[in-house]
This record gives sequence, structure tokens and C-alpha cells, in this order.
Amino acid sequence: MSRSKTHVKKGDQVEVIAGNHKGKTGAVLSVNTTKDTAIVEGARIIKKAIRRSEANPDGGIVEQDGPIHLSNLKKIG
Repeated sequence: MSRSKTHVKKGDQVEVIAGNHKGKTGAVLSVNTTKDTAIVEGARIIKKAIRRSEANPDGGIVEQDGPIHLSNLKKIG
């Protein structure tokens, strides 16, 4: 298993430089090198439907951070 080198890593402060979320900043929560995406805190909020479970007995719709392609991110600090 070879790892791809990326310009961002978990914990870095980044800015979104392209797309609908351009100009938003936040910390990187995780990086997926196989898909070349990163999840940035507060930059791309998506709504996801979830099933009923013991942890969430009502199910429903949850807002969570979505992935952004690495080419659309610029490292700030």
C-alpha cells in the first residue's frame, strides 16, 4: 500500500479556493488520499438521512461536514 503525498494534513487550517464554498476557512478533520478529498470543519455542510438505531431512536436528517477535493484547498497556517 503506497501513500499519496498531500499538501494538507489533519489539523491544518485551510481555505476553500474554488467551488460553491469558496472563501470559507476551517480545520481539516480528515484526509482521504485514495479519493484525494478532505473534510473541512464548517466548510461544506450536507444533510444526510439516517435510519433509526439505538443511538438515534427517531432517525431523521442530520447535518454533517462533507468532503472537498484537495485541489480546491489552500493551506493557510
